Amino acid sequence: MENKNIVGTIYIKNGRAVSSREDLENTYDILEVARLYNDSGVDKIFCVDLSDTEDEHEKNILAIRTINRNIDTKTCACGHINRIEDVKKLLYAGCVEVLLNASKPGVIDLLKEAAERFGKEKILVSLTNVDFLFKAKDIIEDTVHEFVIMNPSMCTSLESMSDIPYILVQNDYDLEQIASSLKSDKIRGIYGSFINSSDIDIMQLKCDLRERGITMDNFEPQLSWSDLKLNSDGMVPVIVQDYQTHEVLMLAYMNEEAFNTTIRIGKMTYWSRSRNELWTKGLTSGHIQYVKSLTADCDYDTILAKVSQVGAACHTGARSCFFHNIIEKEYTEKNPLRVLETMYQSINEHKEDPSGDSFTDEMFRRGLDFILQNVGKEATDIIISSKSVNKNNSRKEIADFLYDLMILMAQKELTWDDITRELSQR
Repeated sequence: MENKNIVGTIYIKNGRAVSSREDLENTYDILEVARLYNDSGVDKIFCVDLSDTEDEHEKNILAIRTINRNIDTKTCACGHINRIEDVKKLLYAGCVEVLLNASKPGVIDLLKEAAERFGKEKILVSLTNVDFLFKAKDIIEDTVHEFVIMNPSMCTSLESMSDIPYILVQNDYDLEQIASSLKSDKIRGIYGSFINSSDIDIMQLKCDLRERGITMDNFEPQLSWSDLKLNSDGMVPVIVQDYQTHEVLMLAYMNEEAFNTTIRIGKMTYWSRSRNELWTKGLTSGHIQYVKSLTADCDYDTILAKVSQVGAACHTGARSCFFHNIIEKEYTEKNPLRVLETMYQSINEHKEDPSGDSFTDEMFRRGLDFILQNVGKEATDIIISSKSVNKNNSRKEIADFLYDLMILMAQKELTWDDITRELSQR
């Protein structure tokens, strides 16, 4: 059975997050809100563009792009989608789906064009009544991936008219009602104002729904506490690592209660040996560690936790607890992504200040056409060198091409994260 989704919503005004369509006064850093959703267990995020002008629309698209660069949760863009160019820009900004408004004029033609060009799996439609189902009955099966239902009273009629699954609005927290709704085979998930509240614990909600027979995308451990080998104190050491940078952050210990609590709430929880009590990291400091994965070692006596770390892991305020050097020897970094990231950052510095006399500075000074000319030249050199039996020639030309390609990426404000994210979706 397919997992049911909990969908969060970010309302975007002038590149900032706002509380709702009605409350535009209180604004928040959009990346902080997105990261909170990303770590809390939300399965999808609606990014709602509340722009009034084309300039603001472009600003909000950039904000959505920033969100997608920095989080793993899939996003669906909605609001101010009036033409195929809007659909293209939002998909290119990293959204996996776009949500069209069924009540807008011309939506059927836009729906057909968008589905034909980008595939129906990327297209959702929001409904407040069933009128659209009659108007578009000949095309919806081939053009719509999901419906988003903004009026719960229409669910019965919808399910009798279409087999397309839907996401249902649920503004109030009523656990039994939510569970009852999600038991329908046609409903794929819920969204609503209560989900957007900072007071709601999404992982706890998923646990509560799972207990009521709803299949949710929460942690389902493949090993139990009894599979692990405990130390003399009846605990297991846990090495904690940043899931993106792989930086080792800290070492702590779990007992059975801490282990089960971590899996249940999705936040790293340990047993404090000094205080002799359960300790969920960050409850007082705000420096929460959201679980991305837990892995036992070959002897089942140590756990590696990969986490999303909010703030500092160390009680000293340092990002990592490991900062006292004992010995250190220089070495050449050979991790491909780290090498490319470091070189890209250096190239970006040249872009910010291209006043030097290097060829990289000259490329940025001369602009896009000159950069494209060099990328094309290096691509041609790869083809020519590849005809040679000496692979060293190809190695050099491919390295030159990658360097010029990174200059183009910096010019177009694309990062390696953008590229790897695109590749991972193929």
